[in-house]
Amino acid sequence: MPIYKAPLEDVRFVLDEIVGVGQLSQLPGYEDATPDLIAQVLDEGAKLCEEVLFPLNQSGDKEGCTFENGVVRTPKGFKEAYDTYIAAGWQGLSCDPAYGGQGLPKLVNAMLEEFICSANLSFGMYPGLSLGAYNALHKYGTEDLKARYLPKLVDGTWSGTMCLTEPHSGTDLGIIRTKAVPQDDGSYRITGTKIFISAGEHDLTENILHLVLARLPDAPAGTRGISLFLVPKFLAKDDGTPGPRNGVACGSIEHKMGIKASSTCVMNFDDATGWLVGEPHKGMRAMFVMMNAARHAVGIQGLGLAEVSYQNAAAYAKERLQGRSVKGAKFPDKPADPIIVHPDVRKNLLTARAYTEGSRALGALVGYHLDLAERHPDARQRQESDEFVQLMTPIVKALFTDIGSEVANIAVQVHGGHGFIWETGVEQYVRDARIAQIYEGTNGIQALDLVGRKMGQDMGRLLRRFFHPLQAELEVDMENEELAEYAIPVAKAFGKLQQATAIIAQKGLKDPEEAAAAATDYLRLFGLVALGWMWLKMAKAAGAKLAAGEGNAAFYDAKLKVARFYMAKLLPQVNTLFITIMAGAKPLMELEDAAF
Repeated sequence: MPIYKAPLEDVRFVLDEIVGVGQLSQLPGYEDATPDLIAQVLDEGAKLCEEVLFPLNQSGDKEGCTFENGVVRTPKGFKEAYDTYIAAGWQGLSCDPAYGGQGLPKLVNAMLEEFICSANLSFGMYPGLSLGAYNALHKYGTEDLKARYLPKLVDGTWSGTMCLTEPHSGTDLGIIRTKAVPQDDGSYRITGTKIFISAGEHDLTENILHLVLARLPDAPAGTRGISLFLVPKFLAKDDGTPGPRNGVACGSIEHKMGIKASSTCVMNFDDATGWLVGEPHKGMRAMFVMMNAARHAVGIQGLGLAEVSYQNAAAYAKERLQGRSVKGAKFPDKPADPIIVHPDVRKNLLTARAYTEGSRALGALVGYHLDLAERHPDARQRQESDEFVQLMTPIVKALFTDIGSEVANIAVQVHGGHGFIWETGVEQYVRDARIAQIYEGTNGIQALDLVGRKMGQDMGRLLRRFFHPLQAELEVDMENEELAEYAIPVAKAFGKLQQATAIIAQKGLKDPEEAAAAATDYLRLFGLVALGWMWLKMAKAAGAKLAAGEGNAAFYDAKLKVARFYMAKLLPQVNTLFITIMAGAKPLMELEDAAF
């Protein structure tokens, strides 16, 4: 049976020592979000995830969702767990108090999301989609729509979805066919079919609010002609309760590789009544509020699965007896040594841990800037934080989900043959992690976004939000003898990133295929440097604590040792990535299409 304990000590270290979470209470509206309160909230969230959600993860995977006569039922225990979740107010944790939310920072919600995704990713899909719908409606909905629907999304009695993809169009939303016809009363009639709709139909809530991309009759071609509509499953009565059934129906659910307890639906809209969210033909702007938040959240999914995978691999490696150390028996009183004595097993565990803890620090930093971008009183700081988030969003989404998949596979490898069977639990993490590299824009699309949009935006202004603070920190840290062993490798890797950036920009101006061919390798290179920056920060903080004799010495000592591993064994991958980027597009493009 798998295990899970929320990594509270590491989360507190990241929030207190790397991010500086105490500064959040200085922001308008966050006055109550002190470090002590945040710690209490996360302690309670950890209990929910460990005691309520995690015990349902394997059973939910085994049972899956069922579909019969248009009705979707979630696995046994999910409804009760969801009721517990919303009764405690978790759905509204970071939502506007004006609509019943608790108004806590987005960073706190992101940390809770990691726990939820580790404990039960399938469950987390339901409240996660609702939060995305809330974000879009809160920013672009009319006052009437917000007053009518947001309190229900915030308290969790109603849930939300995002309906983008159609049978003939995946990422290319410019060719969607769903129609929206204006009505005399200001509503619209929505007709079309959407596929791969997470949480599109289920039995957890009394109503489901679909945010649907569709075209008006006078819509221009492409993405410039897409509008966004709110389409409820049940039309709301004047007293706020569900009324008559709308023209929305689930046609089927998908039989999937993973996240089997999360319903993935085909949704049919047949003259369904809906209301415009935002301006006509400007639906992509409103939908991107959901999509960008969702991309950060999907990155956190990868982090959550990496954490639980690492925990199970480490626990197994310390218990499983197999062979002897190459230096001779380390546990002569036992019939064999635990496999953790073997260098290859240790390499796997350290790789998993270094990626996971580095990702946690980076994800928290991005979450912190989400709050600064929204709440900081200085307009310049809001802009700079927003630009940092824009730049890092594709990296968080792609890098973290790649890492989630890699670490889940590492856990299977550490378990050996026992990892390949269902009972031990880790093979589920491999299956669950795989989708995160695909949805909310495949990781290849994230890489194209990074090099095609973010890199050159406003003459590289977004890049400066990463490059300048890292450069300033390196200049100081490389002069510190105690930090040089961490700072120098990061500086060398950063130099490769700067070189690759300049060359891709130069080649891409002449031939866009050159930039596209380098995109995935460039994102990985960028991500490795970003994790190196985080490990430099963590080594600096841990070293200071040890020098001062404060806190858990074993925890801080381990931080330094994992940091050394990252610098010596993982960060050097940037050299190979740089070489592949320099190879250009020709090796990818010279084979004729018909020859494949």
